[in-house]
Amino acid sequence: MRKLEIKDIEDIALGAALLGAGGGGDPYIGKLIAIGAIREMGPATLIDPEELADDAQVAAIAMMGAPTVLAEKAIGGNEYRALMDMVSQFLGKPLDAIFPIEAGGVNSMLPIAASARMGIPIVDADGMGRAFPELQMVTFTIGGIDSCPMALTDEKGNTVLYRTISNKWTEDLARAVTMSCGGAVSVALYPMTGKQLKEYGVRNILTRSQRLGEAIRTVKDYEESGTSEDHFLEFTEGYKLFKGKITDVLRETRGAFNFGRVLLDGIGEYKGRNAYVDFQNENLLANVDGEILATVPDLVCLVDAETFSPVTTDALKYGKRVVVVGLQCFEMWRSKAGLELVGPRYFGCDTDYIPVEVRCRGGQKND
Repeated sequence: MRKLEIKDIEDIALGAALLGAGGGGDPYIGKLIAIGAIREMGPATLIDPEELADDAQVAAIAMMGAPTVLAEKAIGGNEYRALMDMVSQFLGKPLDAIFPIEAGGVNSMLPIAASARMGIPIVDADGMGRAFPELQMVTFTIGGIDSCPMALTDEKGNTVLYRTISNKWTEDLARAVTMSCGGAVSVALYPMTGKQLKEYGVRNILTRSQRLGEAIRTVKDYEESGTSEDHFLEFTEGYKLFKGKITDVLRETRGAFNFGRVLLDGIGEYKGRNAYVDFQNENLLANVDGEILATVPDLVCLVDAETFSPVTTDALKYGKRVVVVGLQCFEMWRSKAGLELVGPRYFGCDTDYIPVEVRCRGGQKND
């Protein structure tokens, strides 16, 4: 158990934005929400999953919708109480702790704000180890854990409580209401026991985010030696896929998702080459000179070519110089059940999944 202070938030938001693989919302907005809650109510309490009793009752707190919408729709403090009360009343007992559903600049921050405002611990675990666009895309679905009862509220005070026949149905029905509520809402979902979270959760997600954020923040210490890029790749265990300048961003908001493609012209050692990255909230696929080098569920991340700060899909703009990096996903996503949920073909990518480390070696995965 440890306290999360304001000084911790900057690094967690920065590292979580990297693990968000382009999605999960703007880390600046998320950071402001968490800092505001801690400044007003005091620090949040972070606990390890092993500190949870097996029969403890926990649930995830998150936002749902297109991250770009959140820049125009504020999140106050009343949503958390409404969500937790709805879930607790349905279950007939209070929540003992909450946890983030995914990594990302916003969805890693909202549970911290809720923890501070509600005086309830946040567990150092999530259901993705990265960010995905649909709510059934969690390790808990692989474990047969129900997303419901799921509570939803908007900033106006409208609320909905879901009880569905499958996690995909929860996604479809909640997405429709999200659109009616302006494209972004707050939710509480995946209530479960401490035992279930320990078995299927991705552990140490906030701690890892904080360490990654600290490393990104201090990468400038390696500038004089010219090893800042090597240092970044080493501490992230990442694979450099491309380095280039953004020449165009094609995007649209459809069904509460941000869809698009970012086009890149090579710079430095990649001069004369080109690449593109497709995204649906999160980056889905990196293609360099007609060759796919990484796909979901591995992480495709764009970072600033000088500072190595993550660049989210809603912050992509012409002329920005970025490095495209591939990171290995949580091992459970590489299982048959995991690939059925979040493999490249689910997202309409015409390729089978091959791990990023295999693609970057130029080899083929052995089935």
